[in-house]
Amino acid sequence: MKDAIEIWEDEGGSPARSAASGMTGTVHQIASAEQIKTQVTEEFDRVRAALVSAVNKQPEQSRKDTEAMIAILEHQRAEVMANEQAGYFVHDWQELRGQIARVDRWRSRR
Repeated sequence: MKDAIEIWEDEGGSPARSAASGMTGTVHQIASAEQIKTQVTEEFDRVRAALVSAVNKQPEQSRKDTEAMIAILEHQRAEVMANEQAGYFVHDWQELRGQIARVDRWRSRR
């Protein structure tokens, strides 16, 4: 039995590689993934800006915790953006708030 990604890839045509983005997948996947990747970048930027804004309003100990969260966020951003599989963005990142918001939830528990 094929898993869901293989079935979805089979529906989109033959695999391709985008010269502009370097992503691999079907033409349809790459087009969708490029849009999603832009939105993911904007969401990472939004969360980072909120954390940086919070740093200026916090006492020293909380500031260190928030700065650590920013470092974690940037590490996560680098890992996500390095993925060249278009299907990864289509399947795992269409619901942005569910992905990056976890960092916000972690922060609120601190």
